[in-house]
Amino acid sequence: MLEGGNFKNIRVYWLTFVVYWGLFLFGYDSGIAGGVVSQPYFEAHFGLVNSDGTINESKDTQVSSNVVSVLQAGAFFGAFWSAPVSAWLGRRWTLVVFTVVFSVGAVLTTVAGGTRGIGYIYGGRVVSGVGIGGISAVAPAYVSECSPKDVRGRITGILQIMIAAGVMVSYFVNLGVGLHLANSEMVWRVPFGLQLIPAGLMCLGLLTVKESPRWLASKGRVQEAIGILAYFRRDQPNSAAIQYEMAEIEAAIREEQETRKGLGLREAFFGTGNFVRFVIAFILFVFQQWSGQNSVGYYAPQIFSSIGFTGVTNSLLASGIYGIVKVLATIVFIFLFVESLGRKISFIISAIGMGTMFFIVGAILKTHPAGHLQAGQRPPPASEAMAAMLYIYVCFYSMGWGPLSWVYVSDIFPTRTRHYGLAVAAGTQWLFNFVVSKLTPALLAELGYKIFFMFGAINIGGMLTFSLLLPETKRRSLEEMDILFGAVSFETREAFIEKQKQELHRDIYNSVSAPSADQKV
Repeated sequence: MLEGGNFKNIRVYWLTFVVYWGLFLFGYDSGIAGGVVSQPYFEAHFGLVNSDGTINESKDTQVSSNVVSVLQAGAFFGAFWSAPVSAWLGRRWTLVVFTVVFSVGAVLTTVAGGTRGIGYIYGGRVVSGVGIGGISAVAPAYVSECSPKDVRGRITGILQIMIAAGVMVSYFVNLGVGLHLANSEMVWRVPFGLQLIPAGLMCLGLLTVKESPRWLASKGRVQEAIGILAYFRRDQPNSAAIQYEMAEIEAAIREEQETRKGLGLREAFFGTGNFVRFVIAFILFVFQQWSGQNSVGYYAPQIFSSIGFTGVTNSLLASGIYGIVKVLATIVFIFLFVESLGRKISFIISAIGMGTMFFIVGAILKTHPAGHLQAGQRPPPASEAMAAMLYIYVCFYSMGWGPLSWVYVSDIFPTRTRHYGLAVAAGTQWLFNFVVSKLTPALLAELGYKIFFMFGAINIGGMLTFSLLLPETKRRSLEEMDILFGAVSFETREAFIEKQKQELHRDIYNSVSAPSADQKV
């Protein structure tokens, strides 16, 4: 990151900071709903309480799962719509569009209440979901396309830090509202309304950053792409490093265009070396969603209540600590280990660690069932031990399957199909996110301690096995992925690069010599 005392990649980090406010929204919007619907005033206001003052369990479970899961339903469609929009508008303006869509949904959820019933929250969450889905698909591709290969894993992985930070903030917002604004409509208006702040910051920030040079090159705007690439690398457009990187980008794009000329989406998905990448993206995110993290993340208050942290304050505070641990673990991994450990070994360690922690929690909960606590009463040692295991679990999640799923799929696709690859990845993520969030309340009620055994088996039986099959992508350029996945041979790619270098040198020579000739005349 440092070179000659200057921050060599500072412009890429600024781009990352701006773009990943959208991932902060992803985390915040995902984490906020579970705490909001567990607030007693929310339950009373929206008719979830029986006439005798008890909670209508079936109705409460239905509304809880609906409020959480309709976000994912909207996000699924937003992720898939993002591909053609991003290919047409470019990465930057696509993010502006989806951020505005998200903000409209945030307004709808904020104004719910009174004569505006639960339908406003459902509708607002769907619209916000469309925005979040589009952002989640485009943002990683945008950042990855602008990042140098030696720090791409770290820079792309910052997205998980922002997601985790969003989730953590949502937990503490719910805790603060529950302590100080518990008896008013502010229990949902403040949490939902606060989403507009990062959305506004992101929209303003996007006006200060440049378009993806790889997207520009794919549209034939090569000179503009060279200038922006040099801007991001803080180098001269005619330097050897910029010329080589641009030649590599151009070679990959021209190679695809020449070999797949006249072919459409079918070839984009099923062409040589492409289909396996889409399969990897799909399976990665199916497993990520069934790793247990989203069940714990979305329903953290309910999960911690199930292991003995009963009462709104106890469960929300335990959730907040979970959020802090997740953020700190992600920061440590992204800045210290993501480039040294590599992708594959991190996936393996993460899967083993997560599965082990879930089996321990399930075993303790089976032998020490959670009881109800009186106000102010400290949870029993068994509950504290289970909470500790969940905190260790999220550390393992944050050093592998959390951040690296996004890093990996951002790595493996060529420029022409990257927006489709990220759309498939994000769409899969949101589809199964929806399924998991919809099923979790019922699974928790029906399975009890067995839900932790289920997640443990998925982590070790499925995710570990799949991790062993993945090729390593650490410190490879985006253009080298075609070689890794067999779309092109090393010799053919090098020939294309050499050809593009010669063309770029000729273009630069012509652009320099033309003004000189005019001056002589």
